[in-house]
Amino acid sequence: MMKDEAPFLLEWFAHHLAVGFTDILVYTNDCADGTVEMLQRLEALGLGYHRPNVIKPGGKPQPSALSHAQVEPLVAAADWLMVFDADEFLSINHRSGQLDGMLDDAVAAGANGIVVTWRIFGSGGVVDWSPAPVTEQYTRAAPPLWHMGWGVKTLFKFDPEYWKLGIHRPSIKNKHLKDGFPDTVLWLNGSGQKMEDYFKFRGWRSIRRTVGFDWAQLNHYAVKSIDSYAIRRLRGNVNNKADKYNADYWALQDRNEVSDTRILRHAPRRAEIMAALLEDPVLRGLHEAALARVEARLAELRGTPAYAELRAGLIEAGKVPITKVEAKPPKARDPAKIAEMMSKVEVRTVDAAAERRAAQPLALPPGAYAGPKVALAKAGVEWVENQKLLLPAEPQLFAAEALMAVLAGKFDRKHARNIGAYLAGAKRLLELGGGVGLCAMKALREVPGLVVMLQDETPGMLAAATEIFRRNGFADTAVLKPVGGKLRLGEDAGAGLAAYLRDFRPDALRVNARAGVAPEVLATAPLESVRRIILPFDSSVERDDCRKAWAEPLAAAGFHEDQAAAEGGSVVFVRRG
Repeated sequence: MMKDEAPFLLEWFAHHLAVGFTDILVYTNDCADGTVEMLQRLEALGLGYHRPNVIKPGGKPQPSALSHAQVEPLVAAADWLMVFDADEFLSINHRSGQLDGMLDDAVAAGANGIVVTWRIFGSGGVVDWSPAPVTEQYTRAAPPLWHMGWGVKTLFKFDPEYWKLGIHRPSIKNKHLKDGFPDTVLWLNGSGQKMEDYFKFRGWRSIRRTVGFDWAQLNHYAVKSIDSYAIRRLRGNVNNKADKYNADYWALQDRNEVSDTRILRHAPRRAEIMAALLEDPVLRGLHEAALARVEARLAELRGTPAYAELRAGLIEAGKVPITKVEAKPPKARDPAKIAEMMSKVEVRTVDAAAERRAAQPLALPPGAYAGPKVALAKAGVEWVENQKLLLPAEPQLFAAEALMAVLAGKFDRKHARNIGAYLAGAKRLLELGGGVGLCAMKALREVPGLVVMLQDETPGMLAAATEIFRRNGFADTAVLKPVGGKLRLGEDAGAGLAAYLRDFRPDALRVNARAGVAPEVLATAPLESVRRIILPFDSSVERDDCRKAWAEPLAAAGFHEDQAAAEGGSVVFVRRG
């Protein structure tokens, strides 16, 4: 569905031919910028299809277009179908890089649908209008686990007998809810994993258990540059929402926390197709006229007080941190009404899925860091307060779950809150597998006279931690010294550890699970100076496993557990006597 998209139309069209769509059908309403003429020319060239979106009095453009499409022969003849808008670009992240390759794998899995989640892309700080490709101009987005950006669009096998088209996903026609058809529906998420069964019947957003981007994502460029946004405010929108393009909407959609350039794998083929389209003199003339219209309109606007006010307001709105963004609350769900609407098939399906989930063990959270190698960018990183200390919202450093915790100011919160109590009276702390050192910095602020050596052998972590310490006023390595040496050297698994213990002589030792130190290795290390050993955990399962693995070896080394300490999130062993 489109309205006045002429400046962006050819890129959007060429991109979706590049990823592998074979037929593109566009419905337009109330266009005045050449969009209709461009689509008519594309149809004349045999490259696409255009239909006028005739809207009944009181109707809305999107539902109207979907009603027309429901009975459109071209749509009925489609094998796989996807409904989306002109500010949405499908990125095929699947290893094949093509729609066909992704669908081959989906069909091989017995699937007949793929639920593709949005990635919200912001302005990237771009203010001025440019005719450069949208997908190349705007490469910064919200973090993948930002739940406000989890709207979906659905690529599925269409049959008008069974399905009613919808904006985000189709719905099964009521007459087929009871005839076994729902049992034939198998949809995958954007990572090729089976969607939960409830989504056969209702919902338009991913949830944490279903979100995924390994196969595909739908890049949503809702704002683009400030100039583009100003033009858009003046032309209405396909939903007729009067308050859609205000500063609150900008703050919600102008998210630039992480870089995502995966869609650029399609850029070379898209550029080839677009160049071929522009070889047609009629299409080229229409495209150039559309660009000239935008530039002329912006020349008029830029001299007005209204534009200056809009520009200043949007720049301020773009400064709103992602943790402070507010979205208009959805209409409250009425459980009784939903239960009344649910068919017996849906109730049975959803109940069975709930029973299966209840029988499965809880999944432990993934590691906090991005991978076997991490990095911290030199510029363009947002620094967020966590426990009154600054951490970088850096996706090359933190894993997705941890990045969201950083942005919310909650990274490693429980451990950081309690670290001072665990180290009361300590003078020298050696922390193994300490990562970015949030707990170490918090301990230095709370424990008088404490000196810390923080070890982590992850490539890139030493440089990142050093910069984080500097930002927080811990540049003195005599107080907080980060080291990147390995704990395991040669055949002697404890050689590196032994060197740290003998040289630094800590009275407190904090061992994170990611350090990979075996209990038997630690127990035979030179622990003469150590009075307490702190083992943080993140779940009751980890706590119990920790006690089972460490109690006997450490008892042989002269340590026993302080049972009360586990309430704060760490198992603590203290030297007897």
